[in-house]
Amino acid sequence: MKHYFKSTLEYFSREPRKLFLIDGLGAVLTTFSLFFVLRYYNECFGMPSNILMYLSIIGLFYFTYSISCYFLLSGCWVPYLRIIGVSNLLYCMLTIAFLYINYDDITRIGFAYFLSEILIIMLLVYIELRVASMLIIKMSNQ
Repeated sequence: MKHYFKSTLEYFSREPRKLFLIDGLGAVLTTFSLFFVLRYYNECFGMPSNILMYLSIIGLFYFTYSISCYFLLSGCWVPYLRIIGVSNLLYCMLTIAFLYINYDDITRIGFAYFLSEILIIMLLVYIELRVASMLIIKMSNQ
């Protein structure tokens, strides 16, 4: 497993642009599922529909940012990776806060969905921030 993470980090340190594509696709998937699925079936998940709408709007902003970085940037990846990494971390913290606030209403399926989403995003955050650090080290060695 450790080898897999190391090779993944090495790959993305050579291809940091692809991290923005993955992040953008994940953000649009989150936006779609929150706005079009969970919001209409919120009784199955337990999260109030207005909160799902706010989270989906944030996902739409992240999608726009990541896809813009993917298409517009041609270098200097570090600050942009850090921005999206920290933003994703804040999104996870906000989601955890909403889970805590609405604890009594969240269903098991809702917890499973949101915890899965948080775990996937946290893995992406780890990769984004580690790749940013690796790129800084590469630049300082040149």
